[in-house]
Formats: sequence, C-alpha cells, structure tokens
Amino acid sequence: MLAYVIRRLFYGAGVVLGVLLLLFLLFFTVATPDDVARQALGEKALPDVIEQWKVNHGYDRPLWPWQDFDDNLFFDHYRRMLTFDFGRSDADDTPIMDRIRDGVGPSLALTVPMFVLGVVAGIVLSLFVAFFRETYIDRMGVFLCVLGMSISILLYIIGAQYLIGKTLRWFPISGFDADPSVMLRFLALPLLVGVVSGVGGDVRFYRTVFLEETGRDYVRTARAKGAGEGRVMARHVLRNALIPILTRVVVAIPFLFTGSLLLEAFFGIPGLGALTVDAIQGNDFSTLRTMVFIGALLFVLGQVATDVSYALVDPRVRLE
Repeated sequence: MLAYVIRRLFYGAGVVLGVLLLLFLLFFTVATPDDVARQALGEKALPDVIEQWKVNHGYDRPLWPWQDFDDNLFFDHYRRMLTFDFGRSDADDTPIMDRIRDGVGPSLALTVPMFVLGVVAGIVLSLFVAFFRETYIDRMGVFLCVLGMSISILLYIIGAQYLIGKTLRWFPISGFDADPSVMLRFLALPLLVGVVSGVGGDVRFYRTVFLEETGRDYVRTARAKGAGEGRVMARHVLRNALIPILTRVVVAIPFLFTGSLLLEAFFGIPGLGALTVDAIQGNDFSTLRTMVFIGALLFVLGQVATDVSYALVDPRVRLE
C-alpha cells in the first residue's frame, strides 16, 4: 500500500504543478500585471502610480525565465505557492497567510457540523426510503428529494433568513461570534440551510446505492436464513455499500477547510469561503490564486485518502 500511496502522491504533485501553470497563465498573461494594478487602483490611475503599485507588489519583474533567469515572476510564483509563502493581498496589503489562519476557524465551525449532520441525515433517510422501496413512501421520498435538488440554494438562504430570522426571530440573520456560548446561535441558521439544501442529493445517491445492494446474492441469502428486513438493511446492505459512500464522503472532507462560499457570504461568517468571495469582488488576484491553489491541493489529498480508505473498509480491495 505504501508504494501505491507514494505513486499517487507523485501523480498528484504533477496535477498541482499543472494547476500552478494554469494559474500563472490566467493571472499573469491573460490578465497582465498592468491590468491587475488598474483593477486595484481604478482605471483613471496615473501611469506613475500604477508603476509604483507594481513595484510594491513585486509585479514589475519580467514574466519568464528567459527574460531574467534569476528574478522573474514565473519562478517566484512556483516558489511562493509550493513553500506556502503567499505574500500579501493586492487589495489591502495584509499577509494572506494571516487571513487564512483567521478564516479557518469560522469555516470549520460551520462546515464540520454541517458535513456530519448531512452525512448522518442522508444515510438514515436513504435507508428508511430504501426499506420501503416500491411503496408510496419510497415514491414520495424520491419526489421530495428531486424537488429539494431543483431549488436553488439562494432561495433556501433568502427564505430561511426571512422566515426564521426576520419573521420568527429565532436566530440572527447574519453575523458571527467566536464565543462558544453564543456561536451556535449564529451558526444554527446556515447549518439548517446547508443540511436541508444538500440532503436531497445525498438521499438520492445513497438510496440508489442501497437499492443496488439489496439485489445481491448475499442479501437474498440473509433473508433466506430468517434475518429481518431491518437487520438486513442495517448490518448487511449498509456495510457493503461503504465503498461508494466513502467515495462521496472522503473526497468532501478536505474541502471543509475552504469553507462554503455562499453560506459564509450571505450569513456574514468571516471564513475562507467569504475570503474567496471578497477576493473575487475586490479583484484581489493574489488571494484568489492562493485559494484556487489550496483547493487543488486539497482535492489531490482527498483523492489519495479515498483510495486508501477503500482498503481499510474492504479487505477485498488491494492497492497495487
């Protein structure tokens, strides 16, 4: 297994290097340093002001190694990203790493419980629907799932803020407080929106997996031996459906660190998702390329973790 993990990590390193190349082309050739400076300073900024801004942010150097091998933006881009020296924000000149450290906590405070609640609710509801397969409960469950998937998360957010936050006044509409005694009050509404908006897709996926497993030979054998339907679903079907479930679950775990873009932006949670949205709105290219790089790195790690988890839960899987 160790050799396989090392090989996959090498493949992942190639993917990350390719993403960095694409980021460089997008942020330094498609959008030149002059364009970045004008976006930050305004279209009416004087040429001298633009040049000074480029000097202050290190954008005045040549782009390619053949223009200046010792000091160029191409090598500096790779060096900064691979050593996690992300530099400073183009918008307010604050260290990007400090903003990431400040945003990780609020993002995890939202995404971790939302992820756990979503997985538990999805599996429990899908088992319930699969238990009553081919009945009106199954059909109604599928209908509600499709209906929930068809509604935009923006509608969930606006509806929850108006009904629960403004009309009923159960929870604050937006804001965040790191004090553990009041933090749950601020997170309750976005947690509810996140779980409800995503449970439809989860139930549809898990239900399909469980129904496929219920047609296997081992399930018919368990029933022939007198096992009840509840025992078959909980102890046999669920256990043997872990591989596709892990594919969905483990890949999502690394992205918990990057936060939720829409939920954090609409509910005023100062996490990494809100940081990314602010970088897009404020034309903060240095912060934006940093967040894209972190997302690519987490995706590669999630893929490797998924493959390893296969072998841990199913002894029939051999990683070679």
